[in-house]
Amino acid sequence: MDNRFDIETRWPELFEQLDDTHCRAVVQALANSWHEGWIPDRDDVENLVDPARGAIDDDEYMRRANAIIERHRGTPGIEYHRRWAPYTER
Repeated sequence: MDNRFDIETRWPELFEQLDDTHCRAVVQALANSWHEGWIPDRDDVENLVDPARGAIDDDEYMRRANAIIERHRGTPGIEYHRRWAPYTER
């Protein structure tokens, strides 16, 4: 696990369009998972930022989440797809 949680510094362009309330909500959601050992990549962060700024709807969010899960399925050390499966299957 990375020793620093610097998500806003890594991809500032993703957070530019969020107001303070939405920015804190997204960062908090990412931080909670990071403390559990998950290291988000840019796609993960973008997928949480975009609905917060109103750029995508719930269906697009789910499509992206499922694509991320499929991309990581079978990757050694990445097991979160099983944990999230109940939330992504409709």
